[in-house]
Amino acid sequence: MKIALDAMGGDYAPEQIIAGAIDAARSFDCEIVLVGDQKQIYEQLNKVSDWNQLKISVHHATEVIEMGEHPVAAVRKKKDSSLVVTAQLVKSGECDAAISAGSTGAAVTSALFILGRIVGIDRPTIATPIPTGHSVTLLMDSGANVDCKPKHLVQGAIMGSIYSECVFGIKKPRVGLLNIGEESTKGNEQVQGTYPLLQNMRTINFKGNAEGRDITNGRFDVVVCDGFVGNVVLKFAEGLAKTLLKLMRETIIKGGIMAKIGALLLSPTLKKFARKIDYAEYGGAPLLGVDGCYIIAHGSSNAKAIKSAIGVACEYVKQDVVNRIRENIQKEEMPTDDKEK
Repeated sequence: MKIALDAMGGDYAPEQIIAGAIDAARSFDCEIVLVGDQKQIYEQLNKVSDWNQLKISVHHATEVIEMGEHPVAAVRKKKDSSLVVTAQLVKSGECDAAISAGSTGAAVTSALFILGRIVGIDRPTIATPIPTGHSVTLLMDSGANVDCKPKHLVQGAIMGSIYSECVFGIKKPRVGLLNIGEESTKGNEQVQGTYPLLQNMRTINFKGNAEGRDITNGRFDVVVCDGFVGNVVLKFAEGLAKTLLKLMRETIIKGGIMAKIGALLLSPTLKKFARKIDYAEYGGAPLLGVDGCYIIAHGSSNAKAIKSAIGVACEYVKQDVVNRIRENIQKEEMPTDDKEK
């Protein structure tokens, strides 16, 4: 298995990206192709004495797409950027999966332009794992599509269910539709139009509406919404987690000697808690619906997160998720625009 990794994308590229690739090469049975400026890449690789004994190679790319650039314009203009070349390596068949921690918009654009969509999928969807007390809830969509029709949410539900089963090993994942209440009559026009369609799906285990609290309480394995709502939910969750940890540390510091002793005793438990809410534990979010494996890593990914993203990509390819999605989409009668009206 061969993984193309954008070495220049992300807040801590290329140092942390390459460090994660080295860790992954020691842990997973795969070859990693680092894409980007070869001079900078080799400078980082040469800090590790035995890197050339690992399954790591370099593919030179002369350009970098910056976070602030317009995604479509950047992908069209910078054809030799590390992000674009990473996707091209998958399209050509040289690599089995692509990973980037660069601009999410540019990553989605390059995947759509270069890999194309699976037949039957109108809009690919970013599937983000949200940690719960027991496992994870897959949030569909977390930012790829801000305006969706009911058929797009249905397609997301099918893809999320397949991914949850293949990668997380959940049999008959429980699918919920994010809404402001449990009743089927609640919600806006989009949600009310989606509910009956999900009820009639043969390949998913639809369990009704999910409220905001259900994303983290483990009641559902997959929660479906449009990318606008999903991205707000995701960013709020990230901000809340950081704030809670900050308040906890401040309370301990200001709490005196007894608070510090208590924190010391609870240290192992607190570390386990921190791991559960750390995005680095879950790697990247797959862009489901494109005709190939494309993993979008967090822009602030460190070496640990990149290693995890490579692990996700390996499992994605191993479980043949793309073909599983293709097969299940063909089994369902997808709603048309006429039916939605």
